[in-house]
Amino acid sequence: MRAVVQRVLNASVSVGGRTVGEIEQGLLVLVGFAEGDGRDEMEWMAAKVRGLRIFSDSEGRMNLDVGQVGGAMLVVSQFTLYGDVSRGRRPSFVGAAEPDEARRLYDEFVEVCRGGVVPVATGEFGARMEVSLLNDGPVTLVVER
Repeated sequence: MRAVVQRVLNASVSVGGRTVGEIEQGLLVLVGFAEGDGRDEMEWMAAKVRGLRIFSDSEGRMNLDVGQVGGAMLVVSQFTLYGDVSRGRRPSFVGAAEPDEARRLYDEFVEVCRGGVVPVATGEFGARMEVSLLNDGPVTLVVER
C-alpha cells in the first residue's frame, strides 16, 4: 500500500465537471494498492496518516496532526502510484492490484479512515478525475507499508 500525502489549504476532486469531494485545510491522500494488501495495511496507513504531525503549532513548528487543527482528509484512488518506470519509458502497472480488488480495498480503506475523528471526503474510484489543490508549505510525503 502506498500513499502520497499533501498538506493542503484546500483540495477538491471533480468528475465530468461536477465536484465529488472537497475539503478545506487538511490532507489530500492519493492512495494505491498492491496485490496482497489487506486490513492490517489499511489500519496502519489510516492511523499513520491521521497521526502525521505536519501542521504548525503556535510556534510555527510542525507538531500537530490533522485532527488537532480541525482539518479533513480527501482520499483519492491512484493506481499509478504503482507505475514502474525502471525499464523503458512506458510505465508498467503489474505491481498494482487488479481493478476489482483495488476497488474493494479502496472502499475498505475509506471506511477505516472514516472510523477516526477526522471528516473524510473521497474521489470516485475508476473515474477520470480532476484534482485541484493548494499545497500548504509545500508539504508532501510518501508513506508506504
